[in-house]
Amino acid sequence: MKNQKGFSLIELLVVVIIIGIIAAIAIPSLLASRRAANEGSAIASVRSLGTAQATYQATTGNGSIYAPDNGSLVGLVDSTLSGASGATQGSKSGYIFVTTGASNQLCVEAHPNGTNGIRSFSMEEDYVIHGGPTAGACTAATGAVTHVTGTGAGPIG
Repeated sequence: MKNQKGFSLIELLVVVIIIGIIAAIAIPSLLASRRAANEGSAIASVRSLGTAQATYQATTGNGSIYAPDNGSLVGLVDSTLSGASGATQGSKSGYIFVTTGASNQLCVEAHPNGTNGIRSFSMEEDYVIHGGPTAGACTAATGAVTHVTGTGAGPIG
């Protein structure tokens, strides 16, 4: 028994318990950081869609980057944010983006896909991004949007 090497069962259990406590403390913080990063990416993507709209109007004089007749975003937006058919939809960083519009109008929505975020975001032709727990719906015919409503909703700084 003098030359016995290794760890006792008690020592191993103590190490496992300590690792479990550290994981219980760290995992919620990591998930919150990931959610905040996804929301930041969604805000930047909505802003990118607004910038593309402003660029398009500055170069063409009118119209919307969303062209209902061809269902595209005229090549000014990354393909991950755009799609085809009716309201243009794209997906990025755990958010689903819906872009609609009519002449000289734009409506963008960003909704979390699953647990990737808590807030939704919306923007219309005034280029002010609004965020909150729920987002309004875009109307393809007019490009109008009912801005995000609910507790904590309002313009994003």
